[in-house]
Amino acid sequence: MKIEILGTGCAKCTNLFENAQKAVDMLGLDATVTKVTDIKAIMSYGVMMTPALVVDGVVKVAGKLLSPEEIAKLLK
Repeated sequence: MKIEILGTGCAKCTNLFENAQKAVDMLGLDATVTKVTDIKAIMSYGVMMTPALVVDGVVKVAGKLLSPEEIAKLLK
């Protein structure tokens, strides 16, 4: 599973990255969590508000900071 956090490096983006990593650890998933900070790459997903959570190329949430528990529900 490939999880990407789209954002330019703001505090919410950093928190979403950390929460995604916690969710992966909680579920024991074989997943990689990466940050995407390039604005052109972010826009290629059609995302206009960051942070955004992308799972296997599909935007799941944009413009909202999710808790590890909320992310875990999306990943199940």
